Amino acid sequence: MLNVTVISVGSIKEDFWRQAINEYIKRLKPYVKLNFIEIPEERFQKVTDRNKIIAIEGAKILKAMPEEATVIAMDRTGIQFNSPEWSKELEEWSKFAKKIVFVIGGPLGLDPEILRKSNILLSMSKMTFTHQMAQVILLEQLYRGSMILNGKQYHY
Repeated sequence: MLNVTVISVGSIKEDFWRQAINEYIKRLKPYVKLNFIEIPEERFQKVTDRNKIIAIEGAKILKAMPEEATVIAMDRTGIQFNSPEWSKELEEWSKFAKKIVFVIGGPLGLDPEILRKSNILLSMSKMTFTHQMAQVILLEQLYRGSMILNGKQYHY
């Protein structure tokens, strides 16, 4: 069973995102032990404050990160997998990783220090998503990968 922590900058405020997340948490229970850590989003006035803001958020992410974890930062510059490749990666990670941490940045992205300290940069798309949407997509893909690995009908 995978032991996964999702660290995300910002909170889930909208009910429809919370419902989708809860649905995938329920579906994943037999396959993945999940933990969520929400890092408060730093307020900013100007995008020019980006480096300062992401450094503050990055320090909070590092403090929240479990020790001895395989860290996977969600970043549009990262590697992309199709679903069968993704399931194979999950299988490999389950063999050697005690804990897997997925890190999802806020509206300004992730601090370069987080990207440097990550074992893997993973991209869902070249497009940018909100952190709420990224969480739902990540959970759906964890579920899809689990179904492929367990020979269950879900991915066609």
